[in-house]
Amino acid sequence: MSTNPIPTFLYSFRLSRLRSHAGQEGRPPHLPRHAGHKPHGPTRARRNATLSDSALWESALADASVRVGDREGRGKCARVAKLINADPKEVVFTSGATESNNLSVKGIAHFYKSHKKHIITTQIEHKCVLDSCRALQEEGFDVTYLPVQPNGLLDLHVLREAIRPDTALVSVMTVNNEIGVIQPIEEIGAICRENKVFFHTDAAQAVGKIPMDVNKMNIDLMSISGHKLYGPKGIGAIYVRRRPRVRLEPVQSGGGQERGLRSGTVPTPLVVGLGEACRIAAEEMT
Repeated sequence: MSTNPIPTFLYSFRLSRLRSHAGQEGRPPHLPRHAGHKPHGPTRARRNATLSDSALWESALADASVRVGDREGRGKCARVAKLINADPKEVVFTSGATESNNLSVKGIAHFYKSHKKHIITTQIEHKCVLDSCRALQEEGFDVTYLPVQPNGLLDLHVLREAIRPDTALVSVMTVNNEIGVIQPIEEIGAICRENKVFFHTDAAQAVGKIPMDVNKMNIDLMSISGHKLYGPKGIGAIYVRRRPRVRLEPVQSGGGQERGLRSGTVPTPLVVGLGEACRIAAEEMT
């Protein structure tokens, strides 16, 4: 009989720290000592909180430290950005790659629908991308599902031929989650940039495992999953390029967190876990 105290289904949480219930001695610094709802940012907390509102103030500061990092640039958002050669301001935290894919595909389509209603993807994308495209078709969008070659790779000539003047987005996953094929992302990105079409890639199976450079690869939007790179479950991110600027219509409404792109309270402990996983992944790939 195994003496391992950690159940098999918890292996993916090993990079996460456990919160101490016995006292504050084992409390990680990113977990507030007090229960309370975190305001939308430290500025609002400073304006609204009194000296007795330590729960609000401490939680806001914890989230701010994750967002902007410390003086040495070790912020968790910076760690995610560094792993993909992006600016920390281009990283938006989500609940995982499924949400990131939905926001990328639907967000682009809805924002540019007045003059661009065509989406291109492949037949072997993750279900959340395919289902997002099918939902857009029901709204009147035109979607082209490109086949792949026998080796699983997308034919770049077929991609070029599929692009139209009203094409808003090309979405191709970097590494397929079933057959493991790695698409020629840099070449696909170059084709999209040449034709002034936004390029999104689902990189859940790639980030932290193979080098990813959003600038070299001409990626405009990229989906990241925390637990696929040994971070905690329930956290992910989406890279959204700032120059040239990529505009998205939010999928959900609320308090305007994450620059208004993804409303909802940011789960600071999960973000810290994602940042630590990205730091370790960056070290192990060098």
